[in-house]
Amino acid sequence: MTDTRDIGTIAGVREMQDFSNGLRGEGKTIAFVPTMGALHDGHLSLMREGKKHGDVLIASVFVNPAQFGRNDDFNSYTRDTDGDLKKMTAAGVDIAFFPRSDEIYPPGYETYVDVTELGKPLCGRFRPGHFRGVATVVLKLFNIVKPHAAVFGEKDYQQLQIIKKMVSDLNLEVEIIGMPIVREESGLAMSSRNSYLSPEEREKAAYLSLALRQIKKRFDGGERDTSTLVKEGYVVLGGGSIGEVDYLEIRDGATLRDKALAAPGDVAALAVRIGSARLIDNTVL
Repeated sequence: MTDTRDIGTIAGVREMQDFSNGLRGEGKTIAFVPTMGALHDGHLSLMREGKKHGDVLIASVFVNPAQFGRNDDFNSYTRDTDGDLKKMTAAGVDIAFFPRSDEIYPPGYETYVDVTELGKPLCGRFRPGHFRGVATVVLKLFNIVKPHAAVFGEKDYQQLQIIKKMVSDLNLEVEIIGMPIVREESGLAMSSRNSYLSPEEREKAAYLSLALRQIKKRFDGGERDTSTLVKEGYVVLGGGSIGEVDYLEIRDGATLRDKALAAPGDVAALAVRIGSARLIDNTVL
């Protein structure tokens, strides 16, 4: 049995709202880290940062069905409630929120949030409806947890920009904090989906960060033509025998619009498929 003496758990939506309302009534600030569980050091870095931004730190675990497509890995996505609770306790989380799917999406549910333009490029082309599901669940979680600040990882760069835009457009009173990518020793960005990789596939996956580092190196050396920079990245991916590339692109860091010439603050982003895993990574130039 997991020892959860140092962490409270809440499952009900109304109970979570009442708890947060009580904290706010006491003048306490709430920091929030939403996750889909299968926690790793990247998630825990967000929680440690969250401790700096609120009197009470709440983290949620919810594998959101609305952001998975028909052929995605919703059913096989790693779930480890006991392990997640242990890690959240060690990271200093005060309340773990495990909402039930039938409360987040009750029968007859039909209301969604769509950040239209930011959701079209990059992963939006390959995962239709994904970012609509992300924006919807994040807004719902904000309305339930009522945080003053929420922390997200920059590995999901497009997601982070979409959440920032949603918060701005809808006048939400929550500060969005982005945190740097946490990487394994090989350079591979930490992800719950890394668990799908065999040892041989992990070696191939290390070429993702190598490709991005090569692009950044050429950019820092003065190259600005995005097609030239992208070709450099593809050469590195080819060296790792990575043939199934959804995209490798350089985009405006805020609008995600395509660019002919790269500038500081733009993002080089990629998504590849290795075995059963779809992996994403990025670097800001």
